[in-house]
Amino acid sequence: MHNLEELQVYHKALIFTKVVRKIVKVFPKDELFGLISQFKRAADSIVLNIAEGAGNSSNKEFIHFLDYSIRSSFECKGCLDIGLENRFINQTDYQMLLADTNELIAMLYGLQKHLKQKLK
Repeated sequence: MHNLEELQVYHKALIFTKVVRKIVKVFPKDELFGLISQFKRAADSIVLNIAEGAGNSSNKEFIHFLDYSIRSSFECKGCLDIGLENRFINQTDYQMLLADTNELIAMLYGLQKHLKQKLK
């Protein structure tokens, strides 16, 4: 098992979910069960898959769950693009969240790489 409290990517992902929730509050109310819900679920999925993977005693399984977190991060990028295209989000917030998403992806890939090296 891995200690969540020691994983910087976990803390970064928690902050990301908080920011996503703040940003989607300005999205149109008719997107409540569409893009808003999808964006929040994708952001939450990053955190939840890190947590679930960390609960495994196997690094191989943890790597597997980090894959899900990476996929959810890319899903968040898609939500950002949809939000920008439809003018639900301004360019400044878009760029900030895109940078955060890219940082999360890099951190997740880095953790995966570290765990894969331990398997050798």
